[in-house]
Amino acid sequence: MSTPHPISSDTADLHADLAKAVRGPVRFDTATRAMYSADASNYRRVPIGLVTPLDPDDVEAAVSVCSTHGVPVLPRGAGTSIAGQAVNTAVVLDFTKHLNRVLEIDPEARTARVQPGLVLDALRDAARPHGLTFGPDPSTHNRCTLGGMIGNNACGSHSVAWGKTVENVHALDVLTYRGEYLQLGRGVPATGRVPDALRKLAERAGDGVRASFPDLTRRVSGYNLDQLLPENGFDLARAVVGTEGTCVTVLEATVRLVESPPVRALAVLGFPDAYLAADHVTVVRDLGPLTIEGMDAGLIAALRAHNPAETASRTLPEGGGWLYVETGGATRAEAEAAAHAVVTAMKPYGATSVVVSDPAAMKALWRIREDGAGIVTRSPDGGEAWPGWEDAAVPPERFGAYLREFDALLSQHRRRGAYYGHFGDGCLHIRIDFDLASPTGIADFRSFMEDAADLAVAHGGSLSGEHGDGAARAELLPRMYPPEIIAAFEEFKGVWDPDDRMNPGRVVRPAKLDEDLRVFVGMPTLPDEPVLAFGHDRGSFTRATRRCLGVGKCITDHGGVMCPSYRATGEEMHSTRGRARLLFEMASGEVVTGGWQSPEVAEALDMCLSCKGCKRDCPVGVDMAAYKTEFLAQRYRRKLRPASHYSMGALPRWLRLVGRLPARMVDGLNAAGRGRLGALAKRVGGIDPQRAIPPIARRRYTGVRRSRRHARTADASRGRLLLWPDTFTNHFDPTVAAAAVAVLERLGYAVELPPREVCCGLTWTSTGQVDTARRVLRRSLRTVEPWLLEGVPVVGLEPSCTAALRADAAELLPGDPLAGLAATGVRTFAELLAQHADELRDGVVTQGLRALVQVHCHQHAELGNDDDRAVMAALGVEAEVLDSGCCGLAGNFGFEKGHYDVSMACAERVLLPAVRAADPAVAVVADGFSCRTQLRQAGTREPVHLAQLAAHALGLTPTS
Repeated sequence: MSTPHPISSDTADLHADLAKAVRGPVRFDTATRAMYSADASNYRRVPIGLVTPLDPDDVEAAVSVCSTHGVPVLPRGAGTSIAGQAVNTAVVLDFTKHLNRVLEIDPEARTARVQPGLVLDALRDAARPHGLTFGPDPSTHNRCTLGGMIGNNACGSHSVAWGKTVENVHALDVLTYRGEYLQLGRGVPATGRVPDALRKLAERAGDGVRASFPDLTRRVSGYNLDQLLPENGFDLARAVVGTEGTCVTVLEATVRLVESPPVRALAVLGFPDAYLAADHVTVVRDLGPLTIEGMDAGLIAALRAHNPAETASRTLPEGGGWLYVETGGATRAEAEAAAHAVVTAMKPYGATSVVVSDPAAMKALWRIREDGAGIVTRSPDGGEAWPGWEDAAVPPERFGAYLREFDALLSQHRRRGAYYGHFGDGCLHIRIDFDLASPTGIADFRSFMEDAADLAVAHGGSLSGEHGDGAARAELLPRMYPPEIIAAFEEFKGVWDPDDRMNPGRVVRPAKLDEDLRVFVGMPTLPDEPVLAFGHDRGSFTRATRRCLGVGKCITDHGGVMCPSYRATGEEMHSTRGRARLLFEMASGEVVTGGWQSPEVAEALDMCLSCKGCKRDCPVGVDMAAYKTEFLAQRYRRKLRPASHYSMGALPRWLRLVGRLPARMVDGLNAAGRGRLGALAKRVGGIDPQRAIPPIARRRYTGVRRSRRHARTADASRGRLLLWPDTFTNHFDPTVAAAAVAVLERLGYAVELPPREVCCGLTWTSTGQVDTARRVLRRSLRTVEPWLLEGVPVVGLEPSCTAALRADAAELLPGDPLAGLAATGVRTFAELLAQHADELRDGVVTQGLRALVQVHCHQHAELGNDDDRAVMAALGVEAEVLDSGCCGLAGNFGFEKGHYDVSMACAERVLLPAVRAADPAVAVVADGFSCRTQLRQAGTREPVHLAQLAAHALGLTPTS
């Protein structure tokens, strides 16, 4: 093997040569290097730069330039690798933007030709019309790429039926570091330098491979030297699978497709503990299911702590450990019959059970399992858990014994972790509460990893059963393989990459497993004195920046709310993950310098909508809206702020002044807002010129209806409640309040109003004016204190304000008893109405109503919409609740100068097309003022609030 070229320190020449040779983007800027310095593992390595090739010619050009300069290359998938193989001091090749297509589906041959940046779910969607699918399906299936899966030899939950990626690869087109283009696979002539050298290696090492490779379906550790053996067809394509980018760059792949049962069912089996669940997987395997997944009670406890409103786990059968056993069939009855056969077979073993075949219910149950990696990384008090010993695998028949000894090992090291995994294949996933921030903790981390490796090998297992070796486990390979096999691995790597420039330090000649740990090497230098409480992160902003582990759920293109700006732009900087990494690097100060004045962080957060979607959708509960508030508060402390902070950030203050004006003067202001004065006001106030200023109501609701704290309606049998007249409803849409009061009084409530205007402070919070937000909120809570102390329900109509009172108040006013009372005493309009479903059902006058529903982002994040669905069902409304994500306006975001295009792109993804396509008779329900404003300004029909829909269904004519 030749001596590796030294890495050039002159990256400016490298950057210039790449930019000249490659047509796709070439980025060596600080923000890009910071964002690509980590994957979903514990490790951090700052890359040299990033190349986003447009096509295979671009890849060849980029590799050629890197080879000329002698710098390492790292082909990268979605960056969701857990073992650290997707980070290195190298030029990173990102295929996800352009080399991401299905090139061909051949239903007869049951194969697909794909590019390496293709997301797995896109392949599955393309294969579905033919009744086919790609068998391996990691929990990251909606963002992981085929190239990444090939690199890591990924598996997923259906490996018991369809195997690992290696069993599903037919052929590969690859490029070596020295520019050799090779076509690999069975049926492809294997001649030339590389095949000849590997054939000789197989002859010398064959007996050792046969003797030392464990007979295990989930052996992923090390290189696939077994694929070089004559009995396995000397398959060079499959030999390259699992090489983690250390040998070649994959340009194209031909993969096997399998028949996908059109209907599936899920038998969920409950056992007293996870050990007993593991003991019985071999019985279930004999029945030929599609999936055998397992979960421990610790995962369910973590899930419920993370999301108390979660309901799917309540349907699990009684137990402390569970198996998910998926079955398939041509019909629902056939799939259910197979699931019931599993239940019957397990009855002698005392398993409790439930069979689920409704697709929505199954999806909810699968989400528990798929979000496991994120859920168990944080405890409710901010305790941290980490990957590392993530996915060892042992023979399934030994899995129960292995789990018991593994738990004993955890106890011996005084560590804890909740686990889950592919129990049918003997593969365990776990996050462990390692201390990775101190030398003592890191020493124990190493000691545990060594002991865990010995335990897995003692049970005939593999150090990695799915996610590869990377930086986490490659150093431990000599504990699994004898020296002659380790030498064979090095020779195998040397045949493909004599210069050792392809993702060096991984698999062979590895870095130490306790080097480059991102928590330790990225220790914060920024003073940790946040203005927000960060109660879920033990009062620490820098601890909050570690919350993101890179699982990448924010880089999906559909479903949920997170992350709207990423879905509009496709830029990593605009993902929750990208922003979190920039904040982490800002706190560290090594790459992103300048602290709170960092222009890179400011640029990334400028496109954050503060929608809070990540707080709900991110399995780790990253709350980027809070991080943005903290950043803005610190950045502009005692400094001049952007104009929008003074205009829209203080909007309630301006509207309170306008509310004192006579109606004719308000009419005049609205007219002026549509003319030249409005254009001037927008320019001065930092509002985008393409935005219209929403018209202010001639009379605010509280100006018409005086406080009725002690008033009674004709039928006040239900007692008192207080309506929270938020700024937006009160000053822009008072008819919503009038409709709500009409419905509430029909139900027998005495509706009261505060004696003065109240505000949750959200506009100040979202613009980082935290001191003002505190004062406003404290004053408002003091105003409604009598109602809170007496336990009178406080009903909010605007989701963002209601969510602020329920969740944000504790961050602004930690320890304030009134903030605690608000968290429990404030209810949504739907939550109150849902208590009277029967009465609503009996009172319906207008039959056959239909609705298209846009759920406000803050409602999605903090409140949920189950009660809204229940109320509409009681009213006889046939409702379609859109899975549309954020409307794009998001409070002040869509109004701010420079945000209009992204704002509208968010709306055009799902919301606006759905509204345009809806029948004119269908009501468009949008409780959020931002959502209604976006719809109005997009020229669609007039949207309504749930209160207005309810009033219409009940035949009420609200009066203000």
